[in-house]
Amino acid sequence: MFVLRLAAGLVLWVCPVTLVLADPLPSWNEGAAKSGIIAFVEQSVDPAHSAYVVPAERIAVFDQDGTLWAEKPYYFQIAYGMTQIKQRAAEDPDFGKGNPVLKAAIEGDAETIAADGMKGFLELMVGAQEGMSVSDFKESVRQWLAIAVHPDTGEPYEQMVYQPMLELLSYMRDNGFKTYIVSGGGINFIRAYAQTVYGIPPEQVIGSSLKSEFEIRDDFANVYMLPEVFFDDNHSGKPVGIDLHIGRRPVFAVGNSDGDQQMLEYTTLGERPAFAILVHHTDSEREWAYDRNSDVGHLDTALKAAKQYGWTVIDMKSDWRTVFPYQLDGK
Repeated sequence: MFVLRLAAGLVLWVCPVTLVLADPLPSWNEGAAKSGIIAFVEQSVDPAHSAYVVPAERIAVFDQDGTLWAEKPYYFQIAYGMTQIKQRAAEDPDFGKGNPVLKAAIEGDAETIAADGMKGFLELMVGAQEGMSVSDFKESVRQWLAIAVHPDTGEPYEQMVYQPMLELLSYMRDNGFKTYIVSGGGINFIRAYAQTVYGIPPEQVIGSSLKSEFEIRDDFANVYMLPEVFFDDNHSGKPVGIDLHIGRRPVFAVGNSDGDQQMLEYTTLGERPAFAILVHHTDSEREWAYDRNSDVGHLDTALKAAKQYGWTVIDMKSDWRTVFPYQLDGK
């Protein structure tokens, strides 16, 4: 406390106030990962710093499965796809005959589909989406999300998003970064909920897609999906998709698997400073622990690249105070 003596004998007693800034990443434990992220962002927005990034070039890209929300015991789009395939098989007994992926979907055998990697996933996409309009497909995804729950936790899939990543997305946007999803998952599947779940508009979603065509049916114009893969947004497809949809090289990238390695390389092996993160699933109690021996979220060569290029590796068990939003309620 100090005193200001004013005219006419008046005395003003003043108490100094210490300004305490709110923690932008409260679900992150203190450590090298959290401090590194904050330091990079602060430097990026400081015009006096050599690492300053003009607002138009503040591009941050995030994988989805295993990075923004969980991907175990199998990709959530597989769960949706199996629901769609079963409905189609109920309407047409011959549907899926001779196709082992569709047969597995009808039988509810998600593990077989997941074990077939992107090949099985893309075949499931074709079977679940072909012939549908994009708008009808998105609506079916929203209806499914409204009632579907995770097979292990019993929580709605929208509660299987990572709380620390929600905070990171908000922190990046608060500092003028434009946040994109760049996923091997279906582009229109993610666009159906990206705005409500992540605060990311559909035009900032890049993903795998089927070929499509424009048609007018009953005086209503729409785009319909065809039974053929158009783009596989995984591995080296991710930089290609980024260049096609964004037209700028990112300065911040987050992934969790070998399928994200080329995206992180494209981000960091350029002409200016950039930041890359790999989420390493190490928490078998609050989530799942897996890496090189997993069919889903396989992580091996990207870990080696992280060491080579100095990427930040998030140890989920030690770096995250909370994993899922529902855990904030003490569940």
